[in-house]
Amino acid sequence: MQSKHPQDERAIVRKITWRIIPFVFVLYIISYLDRANIGYAALQMNQELALTSEAFGFVSGIFFIGYFLFEVPSNVMLNKFGARRWIARILLTWGAVAVMSAFVQNATQLYVLRFLLGVAEAGFFPGIIVYLTAWFRAKELATTVALFTAAIPVSYIIGAPLSTWIMDNIHWLQWSGWRWMLLLEGAPAIVGGVLCYFCLTDRPADANWLSPAEKQWITDELERDRRARPAAAHLGTWKVMRNPKVLYLAFIYFVYQCGSLGVGYWMPQIIQGFSSSLTHTQVGLIAMFPYAFATAAMILWSRSSDRNNERRIHSAVPLAIAGLALLGAGVFTGPYVAIALISLSMAGLYAFKSPFWALPTLFLTRSTAAVSIAVINAIGNLGGFVGPYAIGYIKARTHQPTTGLLFLAGLLVIAFLMTLVIRIDEGGQGAEGKLAARNM
Repeated sequence: MQSKHPQDERAIVRKITWRIIPFVFVLYIISYLDRANIGYAALQMNQELALTSEAFGFVSGIFFIGYFLFEVPSNVMLNKFGARRWIARILLTWGAVAVMSAFVQNATQLYVLRFLLGVAEAGFFPGIIVYLTAWFRAKELATTVALFTAAIPVSYIIGAPLSTWIMDNIHWLQWSGWRWMLLLEGAPAIVGGVLCYFCLTDRPADANWLSPAEKQWITDELERDRRARPAAAHLGTWKVMRNPKVLYLAFIYFVYQCGSLGVGYWMPQIIQGFSSSLTHTQVGLIAMFPYAFATAAMILWSRSSDRNNERRIHSAVPLAIAGLALLGAGVFTGPYVAIALISLSMAGLYAFKSPFWALPTLFLTRSTAAVSIAVINAIGNLGGFVGPYAIGYIKARTHQPTTGLLFLAGLLVIAFLMTLVIRIDEGGQGAEGKLAARNM
């Protein structure tokens, strides 16, 4: 088939982008609302359920134990049943568990449901990443992933004021505001699951919203993209799980998640600690600013990564910035300086994501990348248990949640150094497929 004019090419890519990205963007917002709103619920819930700082850290983190255990099996099933069906299943089950969380009566019930929420949501993020590789070429992937993962900070921008407003203003049927917040924010996942089944298309050849010529062009382009990476390897599931390159990236992501989720879950309580006169709604409004800044930084940085066709430095530098900013936030306790430094750290943490998730697709085939991304995400998300729990443990002994930021800052510096020593040949036309850590 004759190559299209660049303007036609851009028009097709734009058409695909507008069809897919807004929908999965909204789904990811719902996902993060349901996993992260526990941080806002804690402003009321901890007292009502008599949760200590350590208990809340455990509640925040146990989600990731369930996520870890079922991440890889979930993505194996995604390859078997197809992205549309399996992602719809994920949404329906996690929505049901999220709604049930509003009815807990004690800490044990909350532990169980947070664990099950992780089980239900396992496979969603890597499944979407793999789904995007079925529609977008490698040269567009970092920006595409950034447009999708920008839903994470946006979910906090929306969720912070929404969650705290519900808690302050909705007390129907003599229910606490945090219970209504969990119920009302859990229900959209069920609706999203139904819509996912009818709106997503597994591959370009099945898309009735593309013309035959457009289907053929994108199919040919994706096949050409695949052939341009001769070093890409196809590995079985168990070999992927033992692959040194995959495990190395997984450990980097583990350390990164300790910092990212440790800050995310505790930020409402850190902000509340600035002044006892702040209402829950005011805490939510203040929490918007770091995530708004992080969203802009994330998109601009991913475009730089795509424009320069470079992933390693674009993954490493944000970690260094985040680590140094968290170090400053732990040392300087003034509220304005602390919020500015936390904003800078969040910008670094979110800018890291898109270049990093482009790495596995450079040295593995698409089917193998599905499992490798699941392995990296599963092991890495154990950091979501360690980070929040560590801050809870440190706070219980120092009575200052900001002290835990120093621990997280050290972890991010380690992740920066590990990312910096990754060696990637990025000469294009398949040379990107060679990824190894020095002296691994």
